[in-house]
Amino acid sequence: MANLSFLDFFYATTTVPKMLSGLIMEDKKISFQGCIAQLYMFHFMGCTEAMLLTSMSYDRYVAICNPLRYQILMARAVCLQLAFTSWLIGSLYSLSHTVLTSRLPFCKMNKITHFICDIKPLLKLACTDTHLNESLVNIVTGSLGFITFVMIIISYTFIGIHLQNIRSEQGRSKAFSTCTSHLTVVLLFFGTAFCTYLSPVTKDSLEQDRITAVLFTVITPALNPIIYALRNKEVKKAFRRRYFIKWIKSICD
Repeated sequence: MANLSFLDFFYATTTVPKMLSGLIMEDKKISFQGCIAQLYMFHFMGCTEAMLLTSMSYDRYVAICNPLRYQILMARAVCLQLAFTSWLIGSLYSLSHTVLTSRLPFCKMNKITHFICDIKPLLKLACTDTHLNESLVNIVTGSLGFITFVMIIISYTFIGIHLQNIRSEQGRSKAFSTCTSHLTVVLLFFGTAFCTYLSPVTKDSLEQDRITAVLFTVITPALNPIIYALRNKEVKKAFRRRYFIKWIKSICD
């Protein structure tokens, strides 16, 4: 959770401040170096989040299907290795796209049809054939997204099979509540990411990308803390107490 919270914070700060300065102050300029840096950080954080969500699905599987061995299978060293691997893969993935994109020759036209420096808008400005870069985006990003998503599905398939063997309604409810928040974040993140990076580069697709980009750069990082906080018992009690007081006041008035 600490890794995901840290990542969501920097994921949003990579794009939101510049986007707001463009909307409010109409400062829509960005240097080439700044654009490439934003491209790197954006994909670094995005890929790392996909890896962390996959690691968290394994954590849910161990917690529900092997609770007695949880302290062994998910020891501190294992958690650190999973987190380190997630950040490392995210860094290497982003570096490959950033280097290939930055080496392209760009035309005099320097207007990006997006509010962030993403791969597809930059490819549209290149003065050369970009089919190799587009294929790399589709193959590498598609493969990484598909593999991580399938691993999450496999984890939850085993969890679903295990839940069928739990006769206690309370036990099922507890296990289900453990997975709900994670599944919600997974669907939000992977759904928008697949729509953005697995479609061909066209004028219509770039327009759609701007809409979906708002979801996984602004809305999803903002919703993640709320979604996970709702699992906290103290937060639930605070919500109930607050609404109960409001209900009492409304009756008294």
